[in-house]
Amino acid sequence: MFAPRSMPWPLVALFTAGYLASYLLPTTVGRLDSALPLSATQAGAIGSALLLSSASAGFTLAARVDRFGARALARLGIVLAVLGYGSAALTGSVPAVVLGAVVGGFGSGTMTAVAASGIAAGRDPHRATTSGLLVVSALAGALYLTIPRLGPGHGLPLGAVALTALAVWPFTGRLPARTAPAAGCDGIRRPLPHRRAGLLLAATMPCWSLAQNALWGVSGRIGLGQAHLTEITVGAVFAIALGAGLLGVVGAGALGPRLGRALPIGLGTALIAGCIALSASATDLPSFALGEIAWNLCYPVVLSYVISLAAALDARGRWAVLVGSAASLGTAAGPLTGSLLSARAGFPAMGEMLAAILLLAAVPMTSVALRTAPRRLRVVEFPIAPAPRPEVSLRNMVPVGEISQAGFEDLPVVDLSLRENPVPELPVKDVRAGEILVGGATVRDLSAKGIPVVQIPFTDTSGATVPA
Repeated sequence: MFAPRSMPWPLVALFTAGYLASYLLPTTVGRLDSALPLSATQAGAIGSALLLSSASAGFTLAARVDRFGARALARLGIVLAVLGYGSAALTGSVPAVVLGAVVGGFGSGTMTAVAASGIAAGRDPHRATTSGLLVVSALAGALYLTIPRLGPGHGLPLGAVALTALAVWPFTGRLPARTAPAAGCDGIRRPLPHRRAGLLLAATMPCWSLAQNALWGVSGRIGLGQAHLTEITVGAVFAIALGAGLLGVVGAGALGPRLGRALPIGLGTALIAGCIALSASATDLPSFALGEIAWNLCYPVVLSYVISLAAALDARGRWAVLVGSAASLGTAAGPLTGSLLSARAGFPAMGEMLAAILLLAAVPMTSVALRTAPRRLRVVEFPIAPAPRPEVSLRNMVPVGEISQAGFEDLPVVDLSLRENPVPELPVKDVRAGEILVGGATVRDLSAKGIPVVQIPFTDTSGATVPA
C-alpha cells in the first residue's frame, strides 16, 4: 500500500476528518443550546446521537472494510458527512438538525473505521496515530480561534466538519480498492486473536471515554457559567489546550514504544483524572485554563498508546476498529451524562465522580497492556573452549601400500563399468605440409574465400612461418 518508511497521509487525512466532530463537540453542543430552542440537556442529547451514530458505523464495519474496499467506504463516509453536517448547518429545524447530525455521525464513523483498519495494518501504527492526532488537534485549535469571530449560529462548527470531509476526497484516490483479503490463503476466516485481552479493553474503553467526554461536553458551560468567562476567552483557552495537545502528540511520537504501553496508559489516565477534577471545580480563569490545558496535554498521549495497543492485538485492524467504536459509545454518552450529572450534583461533584471512574478504568487497561507487551529475549552467553587439535607427525605416516585392509572389510564394493567412446579421425588426406585444418577446410581454402590469413612466427622454427 505505502512504502515502509513513508507516512500514509490518506489514512491520516481520513483520521482527521473522522475525529474532528468529536473534537468540536463543546462548541457544537453550546451553539445548539444557544441558537436553537433547546435546553442544555437536549443539546447534549443531539451531540450524543451524533457520536452514537459514529460508533454504530464502527461496529458495523469492523470486519467488513477489507470486503468492501477502503476506497469505496472512505468515499461513502465523505458523502454522508458532507450531506449530513451540511444539511444540519443550513437548516434551523430541530428534527432536520437531528437527522443531519445522525447521518453525518455515521459518515464520520465510516471514515474513522477505514483509517483505523489501515493504520493498524501498517508498519508503524503508533507513528501514524500520533500524526493523525497531531493534525486533528491543530485543525481543531485553529477552528476554536476562528469560529467565535465569525458570529453566532449553530451552523459554523457543523459546516467546518462538512468542509473538512469534502477536502479529504482527493486523498481517497490513493487508497487501495481492497486493503487485505477477506479470508486467509486457504479461504478460511481467521477468528479474532487475543480475545480475552481485546474484550477486556473494549469493555473498559466506554467508561474511559465517557468520563472524559462528559466533562468535554460541558467544558464550555463551566467556563461561561462557573468561571464567568466570555466565549472568546473560552475559545482561546480551548485553542491553547489543543496546542498543548500538539506538544503531547509530538512527545508521544518521539518517545515511541521506549517506555512500553502500560506506563503511559496507567500513569497518564491517573493524571487525566486529576485534571478533570481540577477543571470541573474551576471558578476563575487560571484554574480553568490549567485544568483544560493539562488535560488536553495528557489525553492525546494516552489515546495514541491505547490505539496502538488495540492495533497490536490484530494485524488486520479488527480490534482497533472495535475498541475505537467502543470508545465512541462512551464518547456518545458523554455529553448527555455530563449534562445530567451537572444539573443534579453540580460541576465539582460531577468532576469527582468522573475522576473516580477514570481511576477504576485505568486498572484493566494497564493489565491488558502488561499482558500483551512483547517479551524481551534474554541473551545468555555460553563459554566455548577451543577443542585441542591433534598433531600429525609426518615421520609416522604410513605409505598407502602398507595400509592394513582390516578396517575396510565391512565397506560395500561398487563395480563401475567404463565404456570407450571412439574419437573421430580428422580427414587429413587433403592437408599438405605446413597447412592447418580449420573446420574441415585448409588455410588455402580459407584464403581463396577471402578470409584473411595471419602468419605467426615461432621462435623454435628459426624464423619460419606457419600459415594460420
